[in-house]
Amino acid sequence: MAFISTKNIKGDIFGGITAGIVALPLALAFGIQAFGGIDHPAASSMGALAGLVGATLLGFFASLFGGTHSQISGPTGPMTVITASMISGVWASSGGSFSEVLLAMSMAGIFCGLFQILFGIIKIGKYVRYIPYPVLSGFMSDIGVIIILQQIYPLFGLKSPVLAIDMITELPSRVAGGISLNALWLGLGTIAIIYLFPLITKKIPATLVALIVMTVISLFVNMPEKLTIGSIPSGLPVPFFAKEGIELAGVDWFGVLKASIIPGLTLAGLGSIDTLLTSVVADNITKTHHNSNRELIGQGIGNTISGLFCGIAGAGATMRTVVNVKSGGRTQLSGMFHSLFLLAILLGLGSLVKYVPLSVLAGILITVGWGIIDFKGFKDLLRIPKADAFVLIVVFLMTVFVDLLTAVGIGMVIACVLFMKRASDLVEGGYSSSVMTGFDKESPWSDEGGITDEMRKHIYIQRLNGPIFFGTITKFQEVMNDVPDHAKIVIIRMRLVSFMDQSGLYAMETAIKDLQARGIMVLMTIIQPQPMYMLKTMNLIPEVVPEEHTFKTFEECTEFLAKNIES
Repeated sequence: MAFISTKNIKGDIFGGITAGIVALPLALAFGIQAFGGIDHPAASSMGALAGLVGATLLGFFASLFGGTHSQISGPTGPMTVITASMISGVWASSGGSFSEVLLAMSMAGIFCGLFQILFGIIKIGKYVRYIPYPVLSGFMSDIGVIIILQQIYPLFGLKSPVLAIDMITELPSRVAGGISLNALWLGLGTIAIIYLFPLITKKIPATLVALIVMTVISLFVNMPEKLTIGSIPSGLPVPFFAKEGIELAGVDWFGVLKASIIPGLTLAGLGSIDTLLTSVVADNITKTHHNSNRELIGQGIGNTISGLFCGIAGAGATMRTVVNVKSGGRTQLSGMFHSLFLLAILLGLGSLVKYVPLSVLAGILITVGWGIIDFKGFKDLLRIPKADAFVLIVVFLMTVFVDLLTAVGIGMVIACVLFMKRASDLVEGGYSSSVMTGFDKESPWSDEGGITDEMRKHIYIQRLNGPIFFGTITKFQEVMNDVPDHAKIVIIRMRLVSFMDQSGLYAMETAIKDLQARGIMVLMTIIQPQPMYMLKTMNLIPEVVPEEHTFKTFEECTEFLAKNIES
């Protein structure tokens, strides 16, 4: 545990509480989604409790021991989808044993945490950067689709099937059998408020407004109890072995462990990726640097304790982290205050949560699922390299029809094989620099004599050595973030960049837009054929960088500067 500064205590308190307000409806919704595939009268209430416990305990201990200053952790969509699949499988294989379901959920969380601690100890965090963008895009998009498909059913007042394919095929017959119009209108109203309320003000979280407003309205339409959360127990969380409702006698422990260890590993892998990507987002906003391996250990400790107390596993949550930072949170204290706020809800206001309609939570989750889908990646399918498009589609389809872990594994193998083929083609074509790695800001380039001393006061030259692809974008982002504040013009030298994939293209677009947002003019020189083709195909040239700001030689660039830039 690192020293935690209290210099920003007011910002951390306000940021943490604001993030807690945003986290409350999501914790409830994700918890209920995790238990959505089982037919038990206590499923909704126990699910809501598991979501709150997970958000409270994971959020606190991940902040206390983690390596990202402003990270907010809790249940997330991808993690919940895996948990829900495991729970429904245990429910079916155990013959409807609620005790075994709760035990399997707890053990999966504990295994998830232990694996993450191991990941941190063996310093595996740095390898997350090598996951190609198409793999993440296809995977995350499918998670978003699964969340939406599953929540369409409670939106209509129906029980959702477990498998994604069944969610698609059974929807017409289920809807034809009768729906609850009250549930539907409440869910649609929730979605409308979430998208429209920010047009009025962004100071109050739209999800919280939707939760309160639509719950109050539901009190006047006599919603059946089975279509609401129902009562959830109040009080301090207790370990699974002391929890009411879990009968340890007669439990098939071998079956529970067998059913939970592989999901636990899957949760650990996915949670680590999700968390470290959120850490990068937090770094970009706060201009700090996280410790990836310590963050994994912190997440592991949080998930282990959460699982021990019957909370669902989670990860660093991007939306809640951004809300925290924008509201003033800057240290680990903000994540701890977020958890203390949720603990207060858990201790005192649990009785009020029972009136929340399931369709309102479904509306909230549908907007979450919609936000997870990578529409940008799908929109660019016909413009990105065909190999990247192929990987994205394969991962997307396999996540639906096979399973999450297999989809990511096969996607990684395909991406690596295709990249090796690309690298081989480039070398055979004469681009021997394609085997170079890293980015160098200091090495002298012989053709830069045209830059005068007066120009150098305002110009920063960024030299890129080698291809920009999924394995090098982290280093690329680091050097682009190092551009000094006094720079008015940045010249990006592309002579040794022989290749760019989808990950590199998106990283380049983000870096250039960030510089332009700082009022910096971006010029690009000596762009090789493949990168030029991709930059134009993706419309980075001319929409982001005008044609007149790209140059075939460095001499042309210096002539442009001499004519157009005042000293």
